[in-house]
Amino acid sequence: MAGWHELVIEVGQPDAEPWSDALLEAGALSVQADDADAESPDEQPQYGEPGMPGAAAAAVPGWQRTLLSALIEEHVDPQQVLTRAAELLSRPVPGIQSIRTVADQDWVRLTQSQFDPIEIGDRLVITPSWHDTAPGNRIPIVLDPGLAFGTGSHPTTRLCLQWLEQHLIAGASLIDYGCGSGILAIAAAKLGASVVTAIDIDPQALRASRDNAAINRVELNILSTDQPAPPAADIVVANILSSPLKVLAPMLCQLVRPGGRLVISGVLERQIDEVCAAYAAHLPLTVADVAQGWACLSARKPR
Repeated sequence: MAGWHELVIEVGQPDAEPWSDALLEAGALSVQADDADAESPDEQPQYGEPGMPGAAAAAVPGWQRTLLSALIEEHVDPQQVLTRAAELLSRPVPGIQSIRTVADQDWVRLTQSQFDPIEIGDRLVITPSWHDTAPGNRIPIVLDPGLAFGTGSHPTTRLCLQWLEQHLIAGASLIDYGCGSGILAIAAAKLGASVVTAIDIDPQALRASRDNAAINRVELNILSTDQPAPPAADIVVANILSSPLKVLAPMLCQLVRPGGRLVISGVLERQIDEVCAAYAAHLPLTVADVAQGWACLSARKPR
């Protein structure tokens, strides 16, 4: 079976883009960048929320320690590609982290096989768009994540879905800030929310939310972060990352109407205290639930 070589090297953040370009010019078919410190305390989330300190720096490709994975045709020597890239940059040849053979296969089928229907709580089931909707009493959310975050498999998404299933009252209005695939906004609409607004900075997320809303036959008010803020809502949910959650605290709290609820996730258990401290002057947060090292925090705004 035909296949490819995958060559992996480690570079610093300033070198991620030059080495990527050089590897492509030297014959690589593609180059993927990943955080060498992923899944560790030194992991560096990439984000670009408006108003965040260092937002411009976050636009620089790569991480402090970036792994570059170059895909190379089977008949081409990966070492020669790397040597040629070094020559193009007039730099020493870096150490190779790994070289492995990647077999050819049906990549679409392989990717889709990783996403099976996911039951959430007592009433919801997340069904990928390529699966038949399972019969039963559960409310189906048909989902194609596209290029956006949110398949229902991550603990933070599940925590938010479980909160909505347990606490959302039919007729309530809801804002999903950082909507990703639109999964939380769509779930809210199917659980009976009246007016649902989905907001994101990423055009791919807005497109995925719009497409998924159409698939599920629900109406969402979809906004970019650079558009005027919507009216305050009964529930505001934000499943993003702890750093932007802290910076966005004043704005998120303002979006909650008096008597309404704020629900945030994307917070590691070890980050609970610092996130709560960022919200203390606005809305005192409490821990709603935890799962697999992640936390869901909530607060009620005084009337």
